[in-house]
Amino acid sequence: MELPIETYGNQILRQKCVDVSLNDTNLKVLIENMWETMDSANGCGLAAPQIGKAIRLFIVNTKTTFDILQPEDRKGYFKEGDEGILETFINAQIIQSSEEEWEDNEGCLSIPSVSKEVKRPWNIVIEYFDSNFKKQTRAFGGYTARVIQHEYDHTQGILYVDRINPLARKLLEGKLKKIAKGQVVTKYRMK
Repeated sequence: MELPIETYGNQILRQKCVDVSLNDTNLKVLIENMWETMDSANGCGLAAPQIGKAIRLFIVNTKTTFDILQPEDRKGYFKEGDEGILETFINAQIIQSSEEEWEDNEGCLSIPSVSKEVKRPWNIVIEYFDSNFKKQTRAFGGYTARVIQHEYDHTQGILYVDRINPLARKLLEGKLKKIAKGQVVTKYRMK
């Protein structure tokens, strides 16, 4: 079932999320609904706070981006051997980040029609439970690491606009206020 996405300005997007109970019988359905919601909104990631749940859960799809990029463009976004992922992250914890950083444009389904350059580590190591509730410790790099970090930030009450330089943020204030008031048109349901 497609769920409405919380709009910038909603306080749930600023909450630090709590751990997910792996015994929650509704968890599988929630994850399925999140995938349907993200896919219908043409997103590459979605975190539980964006659908009104203050829990440490997010999903990432970088496979679609890998597939649509030309082979020569993939080198700038994906590490060798990385063909993108379709992954669920439950109770994730980033345990390592590289000193090497890169800057790239980011957007967010909760902040439609706005995108800005954000600097993030190129490589990360993250611990999490997958959709089968199996503990994982994996390293990711490039675009995949970027999307994971963006969604992980949502579970910490952080939005990508918090990571842009102060002048760029100041210039966005008018647009952000309009979005917070619901003065935005999207092809997906917002709340």
